[in-house]
Amino acid sequence: MTKIERESINFKLPKTLTKVLREKAHELNTTATDLVIQGLEHVLDLAPSTESGMDTRLQMMEAELKQLANSRENRADNGTETPSLQRLSQLEQQMKELANRLSIVESALIQMQSNPGSYRGRRSSGYSHYQQPSIELQPMLEENLVKRLAVTVATLRNQRETLNPKDFLSWSRSRDTNSVGWRYSEKDKLYYPVK
Repeated sequence: MTKIERESINFKLPKTLTKVLREKAHELNTTATDLVIQGLEHVLDLAPSTESGMDTRLQMMEAELKQLANSRENRADNGTETPSLQRLSQLEQQMKELANRLSIVESALIQMQSNPGSYRGRRSSGYSHYQQPSIELQPMLEENLVKRLAVTVATLRNQRETLNPKDFLSWSRSRDTNSVGWRYSEKDKLYYPVK
């Protein structure tokens, strides 16, 4: 792995943000600097590559899963039940979602590498004829759907609780960038895409 050259730069951040940043870094077993770099890469759309970004996220989630599993075992030994089971379940779901996305990216890369000529010279009249393979949307956790719909958790919950399922589907479809509607399942607390 190549070492990235870094330059020191000073920023003045609000104390509350600094505190939250350090806590999150500790929680994710990383450094505040690495979190700031990830945030800047995301905001500036400079992420090195989708594959390595997903790989990093998968590694971080795997480390958190191991940490939660160890915590669960320790609490089980003490005879106390852990509230982390729900977090563990959410992390497992996120791991599945990321693994699905990663496999889609990998298959697209393999397809492009095995037939590179078919992806070159396909521009005509200023637009590309290449159609991206359709991505099968997976059920989402609340925190993922709020990002997709560009709303807050409070707004999403309020709409879900005040609207009937049909109206919620219409509302979510109007907020979704790909006009996909979403329905909520009380059973597993996930949002399912509806085409």
